[in-house]
Amino acid sequence: MKEQTRRRLRRCMKRLPGDLLKIAVVLCFVFPFYWMICTAFKSYSEAIQTPVTFWPERFSMDGVASILGARNVDVLRYLRNSILITAGTIALQMLLLVPAAYAFARFEFFGKNVCFALVLLALMIPGQVTYITVYLTMADWNLLNTLWPQILPHGANAFGIFLLRQGFKQVPDEIIESAQLDSASQVQIILKILAPMCKSVLLTIMLFSFVTTWNNYFWPLVMTNSEAVRPLTMMLVRVLDSELGTRWNEIMAANLLVVIPVLAVYIFTSGRIIKAFTYNGIK
Repeated sequence: MKEQTRRRLRRCMKRLPGDLLKIAVVLCFVFPFYWMICTAFKSYSEAIQTPVTFWPERFSMDGVASILGARNVDVLRYLRNSILITAGTIALQMLLLVPAAYAFARFEFFGKNVCFALVLLALMIPGQVTYITVYLTMADWNLLNTLWPQILPHGANAFGIFLLRQGFKQVPDEIIESAQLDSASQVQIILKILAPMCKSVLLTIMLFSFVTTWNNYFWPLVMTNSEAVRPLTMMLVRVLDSELGTRWNEIMAANLLVVIPVLAVYIFTSGRIIKAFTYNGIK
């Protein structure tokens, strides 16, 4: 028994540095969210007091109430814009990337390899490179005071095309050939065969698009001139009032309103992400 105990102790000691490192990494990611939630439910005086408190002495809804009503901020307008921009972007991406991925996966045509290389090249080009060109284009089209500059430029999703192409290529050719023998059109093959079989991949692409679009800050800042068409992330700027000072409980409450939808969507779809990458053999 003593020898078994020693062996277990030696194994635990060997794993201890790795376990401590994992705990440290988790804390680095989790603590900012914990601090945001705690500060959002503190009163203003407690949020700025020193030494700081790591748990609210008295739960207060002042920060949330101020964001939702007391401040001159139309939260519902920002929320509506975020929903419309995110939904429009995802719908446009699905409309474009599904046929593109299907063509790359199932057809042979002139210049196919070159076109797919350009898609992969788009993954390596920072979005900031296109800001000026896209801004001038949207200005020429008189769209800067609408939601379109925040939707149209993101319609082509290079990562989505690449990932969905890999998913379509996993579907056996025999299934496609059987559908063609039954006189199924290409649209029916996509909607009734490939899309259901690659549902996890599609949901993963939608989730990534949702998180990217919902959290986007700099793009709406550059592409819009009016608060009437700006998303929820731009509301954070309105909370920073130089006359009232930095009211951390209100800032964290505003952050909480932005983060909650992302966390909710991720919790319900995280399993699909693992399944999609496992199925496609992508590491």
